Amino acid sequence: MFALSRDIGIDLGTASVLVYMKDEGIVLNEPSVVAIDRNTDKILAVGDEAKRMVGRTPGDIVAVRPMSAGVISDYDITEKMLKYFIQKACGGGIIMRPRIMICIPSEVTQVQKRAVIDAAVHAGARRAFLIEEPIAAAIGAGLDIEKPCGNMVVDIGGGTTDVAVISLGNAVVSKSIKVAGNNFDDAIIRYIRRKYNIIIGDRTAEEVKINIGSAYEKDKEEFMTVKGRSLISGLPKSFDISSKEVTEALQEPLADIIDIVHSVLEKTPPELAADICDRGIVLTGGGSLLHGLDKLLEEKMDVPVILANDPISCVALGTGKALDSLPLMEDHETVVDAFKIK
Repeated sequence: MFALSRDIGIDLGTASVLVYMKDEGIVLNEPSVVAIDRNTDKILAVGDEAKRMVGRTPGDIVAVRPMSAGVISDYDITEKMLKYFIQKACGGGIIMRPRIMICIPSEVTQVQKRAVIDAAVHAGARRAFLIEEPIAAAIGAGLDIEKPCGNMVVDIGGGTTDVAVISLGNAVVSKSIKVAGNNFDDAIIRYIRRKYNIIIGDRTAEEVKINIGSAYEKDKEEFMTVKGRSLISGLPKSFDISSKEVTEALQEPLADIIDIVHSVLEKTPPELAADICDRGIVLTGGGSLLHGLDKLLEEKMDVPVILANDPISCVALGTGKALDSLPLMEDHETVVDAFKIK
């Protein structure tokens, strides 16, 4: 039923799921979307195939995201989605169930932690362990978090932004807010509706963000043709939007992220703050790819800001490396505190 057991690291995100497999690296990166038949509750598609259905399904089929703000919002669907991704990553036929490390936002309840562990075990894990996202992101970005010096990570995912100052393998100060990449999309949708009286879908908003979105006004203004439905006539309509307008639309969620980074820096002990001045702030997560975000944060915080080499994969890589660092975890009921696993 389940080929040879492998340790697996999973970045179980609001927008996407990345799976790291020992000795192979990232083997899967798909949207955390599931398409369901409402009449039968049967799952019709998962991942890329399901995302293509978003906004384009008939009434009896719905494409849902079972993760919300980094935590499980629909347990049954999350369990089935995890099972699908685990089996797809392992390539079928596993003799032993794999041990799995899953990342979670830094501020989640014990109930939410237990829900993730239970879902992983029911989806096919032999043992399931948790690691906080900023810790995993720091490990995946190649930071040496075991030394007694300050490392600051800002992980901007799809549903949450996690900020932490890490020293000696633990988060000294950390905060998490439910503002991230998906909120950038929502802000663009609201702006276009308010200014142009046109409704656009989530996928279109994401394309606008990726193609011309910027946290910092670009030197050369760019334009993109966008299609949606007019609120006045009810008919399809296309129009051009500029990168300057998108930057304006993004100001509110960006201000929230700036505030949380500022708040964490305020609470950082002086010696660690001095380290951060030297080492800078490391940006990870898909949301950090927004053009100019590193420049904006650097200007607001007056601290160097470095974008990780592979920001999208950092958390997944970190979960895998954390597993490699815990060779004896199978022999312990309580796992090493350095990885904040409960």
